[in-house]
Amino acid sequence: MTDTRGGVPDPLGFPDPGPPRFGSIAEVRSSLADAGYLADESMAGVVHLADRLSKPVLVEGPAGTGKTELAKSVARLLGARLIRLQCYEGLDESKALYEWNYKKQLLRIQAQRVVGPGAYDDGAVPEGATPTWRELEEDIFSEEFLLTRPLLEAIRVEESVVLLVDEVDRLELETEALLLEVLSEYQVSIPELGTVRAQRIPLVFLTSNNTRELSEALKRRCLYLHLDYPSLERERDIVLARVPGVSEELADQVARVVRSLRTLELKKHPSVSETLDWARTLVVLGIESIDAEQAKATLHVLLKYRSDLERAAKELALVGDDRA
Repeated sequence: MTDTRGGVPDPLGFPDPGPPRFGSIAEVRSSLADAGYLADESMAGVVHLADRLSKPVLVEGPAGTGKTELAKSVARLLGARLIRLQCYEGLDESKALYEWNYKKQLLRIQAQRVVGPGAYDDGAVPEGATPTWRELEEDIFSEEFLLTRPLLEAIRVEESVVLLVDEVDRLELETEALLLEVLSEYQVSIPELGTVRAQRIPLVFLTSNNTRELSEALKRRCLYLHLDYPSLERERDIVLARVPGVSEELADQVARVVRSLRTLELKKHPSVSETLDWARTLVVLGIESIDAEQAKATLHVLLKYRSDLERAAKELALVGDDRA
């Protein structure tokens, strides 16, 4: 593959992408494994392309399939700072981009009135003179009073950064527009200070649980990756890699039981993190081989609704009767 990442700033002002972080897809996959994340070829390929093309990655799929953990693992293997924007309904510009420290601004104005012009540290207003509104405005709308939030922070820092925009589907449609300038130009416009442009393009991951359709404008700016529940073999390998003391036999049994539960009509299927919690529970209890009774006794670790517990218990009872 031809290297289009020379690390030279764009003459039109686009931020420096920096040198490539990964040499190949195989390197991404092995590095993620070293960081504790078992990625398949498609996952490693998308991460590799996101680095080479300087494009964000939109990761969609059911809750608990490792979307957030992928971004965290990439940050760990790169030794990069992880900046996370947790999305929720009602999130606005002041919590995503920046806001002004109004209390500190008010204190500065009050100090000016009480102490006099000498209260200004930079000496912009001569002693004994009354500052004009323009001078006062320039003072209180300066860097000293700016409170940066995750999106602005991610493009201001000079160090290597992985930006995680988690559960972007929880944002309202109007709020998605906050992301567009950052994801297209990696810059933020602050009326009082001007345009803040990234010195180096961060590696960006957006996760979605598919609770609503995202806008075409947002999707167009991203590479796409769908993460579903892992295969039986991959989930077994994840259990072996992440649960100390688990045997191969127990890991295989755990993966098989969880896979069978996901075929049932449940309100919430067990996530990979809940699979790991269940495996750890069994290890702590000293269980080396699962039978129907032991599974039913610990189902509350996997399932979180009473109706799901009852349905799963009936299924396990039937399996136990068949084996008998």
